[in-house]
Amino acid sequence: MAELLDDPPTTLPTVPAAPEPPPPLDETARARALLAAQPVTEGHTELPGSLDPEDLPPVRAPEAGAQFWCLDAEPDEGVIGTLRRIDSVRALVAACPEELRLAYTTSELAHARNCGRVAALLGPVGWTALGGSAATLRAYHALGVRAVNLTLFDRFARDAVREMNRIGLVVDLSGADPDTVRRALAVTRAPALLTRAEPETLPDDVLGLLGGNGAVLMVTVTDDPAAVADVLDRVRAQAGPQCAGVSRTTAPATGYVPLFAELLRRGWTAQELVGLAHANATRALRETEFLARTNRIRPAAA
Repeated sequence: MAELLDDPPTTLPTVPAAPEPPPPLDETARARALLAAQPVTEGHTELPGSLDPEDLPPVRAPEAGAQFWCLDAEPDEGVIGTLRRIDSVRALVAACPEELRLAYTTSELAHARNCGRVAALLGPVGWTALGGSAATLRAYHALGVRAVNLTLFDRFARDAVREMNRIGLVVDLSGADPDTVRRALAVTRAPALLTRAEPETLPDDVLGLLGGNGAVLMVTVTDDPAAVADVLDRVRAQAGPQCAGVSRTTAPATGYVPLFAELLRRGWTAQELVGLAHANATRALRETEFLARTNRIRPAAA
């Protein structure tokens, strides 16, 4: 009976040791994960040389989620050449319905991405293709064009910028000299884009003005991520991280992972990299749309 009253053994069951936490992801893995969730909006995409079905869809970086399709025509082609390019982009999208989708608004851009398609944005149109006519400007907008490349500034350019603000066309200042950029920024009320930016050609004060405007400088990505990161570091320092964007990559197979990994090593935050990938460009487009909606009651320019 005494044995029955003895206290039970107090030995506790063995608790397995907690597993060691996994090692932190390196910059390349972090960049790959970020880009998988936040695809890139590319600032400048050239039409392929032909629309041969065997070569469609065109080769692009795997992380691309939206693309501005350049509509630059040769000076002697004018409006007709630009219209042909618009028609070619439409034909390209129609030939690749599982890969591409035309987008005219930021809502449609997001919808294309959510459906697993790459959004195709029409523009920019070359300045010479306007023929000095605000009516032509409005006609391009009606056809779905959403950006016009302004490379000089005169009286017509001043009026055209105001009209672009009114109807919702982005002012693209790619290739414009510093004085033209200054004068255009003094007029526009919407953020500008530089879909093929070359920040090294712009002095610090102009980068500061672009930052004040909320413009986005979309820098071409090459196969030298360190060199591109140097350019983007200057944009970040002089204009602000909200003004950084990327244009097409010259090495599509490599994609954007090496650049984003390099920027992570340099201290760029995840939020800044999301902006670089697409959020900054989307914000500029959205603000342009909003300004146009508030200006609809204003009369059209002559």
